[in-house]
Amino acid sequence: MNKEIIKFLRKSYNLNQRDFARIVNCSFALIALVEVGKRRVTEDLERKVKEAFDLDESQVQSISAIIKGISDGVPPFM
Repeated sequence: MNKEIIKFLRKSYNLNQRDFARIVNCSFALIALVEVGKRRVTEDLERKVKEAFDLDESQVQSISAIIKGISDGVPPFM
């Protein structure tokens, strides 16, 4: 899991950083720092995100593929 996945999930659920942090049970500062690349996504944060949003590894990989498709300029559902 990386910062792009964190930001994608947060925005997909229309959450601000504070609300996302509250749902994941971590600090707002951690989410803010992860999103700007000043902190990495730790195993603990990844576990909390997966639990909070009921994600498994295949779903995380699918989100990653969607993000890659978007960044490559390809519509994600084609």
